[in-house]
This record gives sequence, C-alpha cells and structure tokens, in this order.
Amino acid sequence: MSSLRRQLWQQTWPMAIGVLSLLGFQLVDSAFIARLGTQPLAAQSFTFPLSFLIIGVQVGLGIAIAALISRTLGAGDTARARRLGSLVLVGGSVFMALLMLIMWVAQTPIFTLLGADAPTRELIRAYWGPQLVANWLGAVLYFGYSLFRAHGDTRLPGKLMVLTSLINLGLDPLLIFGVGDWSGWGLPGAAWATALAFAIGIWHLVMRLRAHDWLARHGLRDEMRASAVPFMAIAGPAMISQLMPPLSAMLATSIVAKLGETAVAAWGLASRLETLSLMVVLALTMSLPPWLGRCYGAGDWPRIDALMRLAARTAVIWQLGLGCIMTLAAPWVAVALSGNPEIRDELATLIRWLLPSYSLLGLCMLVVSASNALGWPVRAMLLSFMRLFVCYLPCLAVGAWLSGIFGVAWGAALGNVLAGGLAWSIFRRSLTQRMAVNGET
Repeated sequence: MSSLRRQLWQQTWPMAIGVLSLLGFQLVDSAFIARLGTQPLAAQSFTFPLSFLIIGVQVGLGIAIAALISRTLGAGDTARARRLGSLVLVGGSVFMALLMLIMWVAQTPIFTLLGADAPTRELIRAYWGPQLVANWLGAVLYFGYSLFRAHGDTRLPGKLMVLTSLINLGLDPLLIFGVGDWSGWGLPGAAWATALAFAIGIWHLVMRLRAHDWLARHGLRDEMRASAVPFMAIAGPAMISQLMPPLSAMLATSIVAKLGETAVAAWGLASRLETLSLMVVLALTMSLPPWLGRCYGAGDWPRIDALMRLAARTAVIWQLGLGCIMTLAAPWVAVALSGNPEIRDELATLIRWLLPSYSLLGLCMLVVSASNALGWPVRAMLLSFMRLFVCYLPCLAVGAWLSGIFGVAWGAALGNVLAGGLAWSIFRRSLTQRMAVNGET
C-alpha cells in the first residue's frame, strides 16, 4: 500500500499544482473584474455556465482520448496508440471550433434566457468573442494534456498549467486596467490575457511533442473507421456527463438570478472558489483514469480496487480539512475576493456551507471519472444525472424558495452530500460484482 500511495502521489502532485495555478488564475480574473464593479462581475458570471459547457465537451473528449489510448498502451499496441493520438488532436480541435461558432451566433437568446438584462448583455457581447477564442485555445491545449497523461506523463501538463497561469496573472492587470495613458480593455482584457497565455502554452506543447514518437501520419483513415465506434462509446456518454454540470449551472444561475444582481455576483465568485478548492480532486480525476485504464487493459481488478480506495480516502480527508479551514476563514476570504459589502456577506454565507460539502462532491467526481476509465460510460452518465438533477438542483431550488441566499447555500450543500454518498455506494457494489465474476474477491 505504501508503494501504491507513493505512485499515486507522484502521478497526482504535478497535476494538483497545475490545477491550482490554472483555477487560481480564473479566480484572479474574477477578483480583478470585481474591481470594475458589480455589473461587469455579474456579466462575467452569466458566461460561466456556457464556459462550463464548453469545458464539459472538451473534458468528455479528453476522457475518451486518455481512456482509449491508455487501454491500447496497456494491451501493448503502441502503433495504434500513435494513430489515435493524431486523430483526436486534429478532430477534437475542429469539433471545438465549430462549437465556438455556435456559441457566438446563439449568445443573445441564451443570455436572455439566463436572465441577463439588455445593459448586461452589451457588456457580455464585448467579452464573449475573445473569451470564445480563449476557450478554443484552452481546449486544444487540454487535448495535448490528455495525450501526455495517457502516456503516463503528468509533469509536463502540470508545468504548462503553472506557466500559463503566471502569464495570465501578469497580463490581467495590464490588459484590464491599462498602463499610463491607456485605460485598458476592461472586461474583455481578462479574456485576451487568457487567450495569449493559452497560445504560448500550445507553442511549448508542440515543441515537446516533437521530441516524442506519439503521433502517426499514416493509416489514419483506416484507424478512424475502426476506432470511431469505440471512441464515441466512451466520448458520447462522457460528453453528456460533462455537459450536465453546465446545464445544471445554467439552471442554478437562473434560480439565483431571481434573488438579484448581487446574489448572481456572489454566486459567480463562489463557483470560481469551488473549482479552486477542488484542485486535488480534479488532479486525481486527471491522473487516475489513465492508470485505471492501463490496469483495465491488463485485467488487474484488485489493483483498481486498491487505487480507488486510496483515492477516495485522499479526496475526502483533504476536502473535509480544507472545508473546515475555509468555513472559519470565510469573512476574510470574502473580503479578499470582493470590494462590495453586500457581495462579501452573501459570499461568506455560501463559503461556510458549500466548502465542507465538497468532500462528498469530490467523491462523486472521482466515481464518475473512474467509471469512464473502467468501461462503464453509461453508468457514469447516469451518476452525473443523479448528482445534478436528483440531488443538487432540487435541494438548491427548495432552499432558494424557503430562505433566499442562505437557502441556496444549505440546499446546494445538502445536494452535494446526498450525491457523494449515493455515488460511492453504487460504485462499490458494481466493482464488487465485477471482481466476483473474475473470481478476485
């Protein structure tokens, strides 16, 4: 077990640092934008659900990339792994470009449906174009990360996440507020800073890919015919699973929007803080599936069981400890993130309730990620549906109806706790049944 723990640590810590820096710069973006005023922050907050939707699609494709290539490597077929690597990088980039185009064309009805008024939509329009460029560059970069993770290299993705975060941090104040006589670009400047940082990250990734024999130029057409069905069997349910959170975020934002602009701004900051606080869990969902995929390809189910138990303990202990600390520090964290007293008070309420509940939310996220890697993509999709639309949203809606922003906080927390407990019990039962079939219990 100590050897397994050491290996898990070695695979996960580079991704944890990378995720911390990547999500940290997103939180820094929101903190800088908060200095522009409540309306720009609310405008950015309205774009979060669509950004999450885009990220959901790219993560779903990335899950399929990492799962299929890692299983192929586990079975010893390196030639096919190279062909798959080339196909997914090119195909994924084209697919994401088409998605960005749709998001630009459909922006007005979508943001109107989310509850943004006309002045807020004007702010969003200036921001949304460069943000879509940044999202596409981020997707291409993420596909490259998935290729490296499938080959067991988590260090380079972690380093590049840190690099892009530092570049963004340096560019944010310059492009948002300007320098000297130039007053900067305001809200769109945050998106352009992210786009430039991701572009530099892609350049470094391409330079490193040239040093590896992980891509192929020949046999791609035949491989596409042979792998399209198994790839979509993983990518389809995985994308649906990943699209459920942004859809849920849209519905949650529309619920919170009824409580006022200040509530939307506080909710947006809390959403950024959520992803940052889940950095270790997110790192595990990136580093663990390729490892599980190689074990799956080799038929090593006892090792899969040991890995999942260890990862679950790590996630719960970390998130619970962090949640308790953040609960105590909620007033000071809220002051650091927002200059508006009303936003600060509502954000502190959200932090106190939500952060401890992420210990169970993290457990659910691990189960969904592992299920995709272990050949259970439909089960992962159903677990995601259960988490969001059976547990989370109903509790949040009832809480908002009963007691406003305070109800939103305890309702969302209750939904996270219910989802984590149900997901873990279902996963353990499925894994036990699979090991019994293989005679390994």
